[in-house]
Amino acid sequence: MSEAGAGSPPDESGTVSRPVTDGAAPRLVADRAVPRLVVRGALAVRTGPGARADGSGTPAYGSGAWPGGPGAAADGTWSGAEEPGGDVVIGADGRVLEIRTGADGAGAPQASGASSDTGIEVLDATGCVVTPGLVNAHHHLLQTAFRTLPGTRGVPMRDWLALMAAAYRRAGVDAGLVRAAARAGLAEALLSGVTTVADHHLTWPAGLDPAATADLARATAAAADDLGARLVLVRGTAGDDAEAAALSADAVADALVGDAPGGVRADGRVQVAVGPAGVHSDGEATFRLLAEVAQQRGLRRRTQANEQVDVAVALERYGRRPLDLLDEWGWLAPDVTVAHLCDVTDEEIARVAASGASVTHAPGCDVPMGWGVAPVARLLAAGVTVGLGTSGGGSNDAGHLLADARLAMQVSALVGRQLAAREVLDAATAGAADGLGRPELGRIAPGSAGDLCVWDVSGVADAGVADPVAGLLWAAPGRRPRHVVVGGRVVVRDGRLVTADERAVARGLSRRLARVAA
Repeated sequence: MSEAGAGSPPDESGTVSRPVTDGAAPRLVADRAVPRLVVRGALAVRTGPGARADGSGTPAYGSGAWPGGPGAAADGTWSGAEEPGGDVVIGADGRVLEIRTGADGAGAPQASGASSDTGIEVLDATGCVVTPGLVNAHHHLLQTAFRTLPGTRGVPMRDWLALMAAAYRRAGVDAGLVRAAARAGLAEALLSGVTTVADHHLTWPAGLDPAATADLARATAAAADDLGARLVLVRGTAGDDAEAAALSADAVADALVGDAPGGVRADGRVQVAVGPAGVHSDGEATFRLLAEVAQQRGLRRRTQANEQVDVAVALERYGRRPLDLLDEWGWLAPDVTVAHLCDVTDEEIARVAASGASVTHAPGCDVPMGWGVAPVARLLAAGVTVGLGTSGGGSNDAGHLLADARLAMQVSALVGRQLAAREVLDAATAGAADGLGRPELGRIAPGSAGDLCVWDVSGVADAGVADPVAGLLWAAPGRRPRHVVVGGRVVVRDGRLVTADERAVARGLSRRLARVAA
C-alpha cells in the first residue's frame, strides 16, 4: 500500500492487509480476501454439523449429538446458542471470509442489492435463517422432461423402467432435449435452494461415438454455467456396451474437466464422475472398465443398489444380492456413493460402513413409488455418511430437495428411530457434499465455498414455530428461499432467478417436447 498507515505491515506469508468499513466495526482484511458480499442480519445461521457459532471446527458429517442436536436447550426449546444470528461475509474469491455473530454482526437492515460505500453488495437476511446451499446428491436431470407420465405411478420398478425407456425413444434424446431439460431442472433446483446437483445421466442414444456423447454432456454443463449452478455430471450407463461406455466416460471427462484433480474443474463449478445404473442393468465388465477410467482420472464413482428391481434381478441372474456383487467387483470403497439402499440388512449396513462407501437417500422417489424406505438412522449409527437426493422427475416429479428432507423425517420412524430435522438438513448439505468428495461444499465456514440459502421464516407459515431451523423442514412444505448465492454470486434474489427468466426456461422445454407430440 502506498499510503502510510493505511494498512498493516506484511505478515509472515507476505500478505498485506487493508482497513475495511462496511457498516460493521472497522477491521483489517487481507487484500487477497476483500469482501464481495455480506448476507446481513440473519435470525440464525446454520453453519453445518457440529459447527461452532463462528463456523470454525466443522467436523466430518455425522458427528452431531442427536436427536436434540445443536441449538436444542435442555427443555427441547430452541436456544439459538449454536445458531446465533448475524452476518456471513463472502470474499472476492467466492469463498466465505467470516461469520459475524451477536454484537459483531451488523444490525441495521439494508435493502437487498444495495451496496455500501465500499462497493460491497449486501443481501438483507432480516427474519431469515441462513444455511449452506443444498446439495442434491442424486438426480436424473433428463427426466425433468418426463414428469407425471401416464402409467408410471404405483407400478413395479421393472415395468416403470420399460415405460421410461419407451418415452425416451419417442422423444429422441439429443443435445437440444438434454439442454432444455437440464435448464428446467437446474432452474427448479436453484429456486428451491439447491446449489449443487449430481446428475446421474443414464440415457445415451445407441450408436453415438465418444465425441457425440461428450456433446450431450457439454449441453448439460452449459445449462449449469448459464444459470450459475454447480454440476456433477455422472457418466452413467444402463445396459450400454462396456467398452463404448468407458471410451465415452473418458471423452466426457476430457471435454468437461480435462486433467483437473479429482475431476473438478478449476472454478469448482463442474465435476465429472462415473457409474453404472446398477447390477440390474450392467455387468462386471462395465463396472470394471468404468472403475479403470475413474482410477486413471481421479474421478468419484456412483451407482444404485438394493432398490426394488436390482434385488430381484441380482437374485435371478447371479443368485446373490446387489451389495455382494458390488463388493466383489470393487464398488464398495471410500470413493463410491450408492443411492437408494431401501432393502438392506444389518450385515450389509456393516459391510458398507467398513468399506467407507457413502449412501444417498432418495425418499421422494422410493416412497411414492412404493419401492421402499432406506433405514437412514441405522446407516448413521453404523458410521455411514448419508446424503440426500431427489432422484429424477420420472419417479419424483419434483426437484425440491427440502421437501424431500421433510419426507425423509416423516417416513423415518417406519424403519427405525425418528430422524431429527438437523440430521436431515445436514444430509442435504454436508453429507451429500462429502459423498462427492467436496468438503468445501455443504458448510458455512471460513474458506468454504460461498454457497448460501437465505430462508424467510417471518411469514404466517412459520408463525408459532419454536425452532426456526427445524421449522425449515417441518413447516411450510415446498418453501422457496428468499436469496440463493453460489460462489459469492447471487443467482436467486427475492425469490426470482437472476440468471434467466423462469418462464422462458419452462417454455424452452415445452417447445422441445411439442415436437414429440406433433
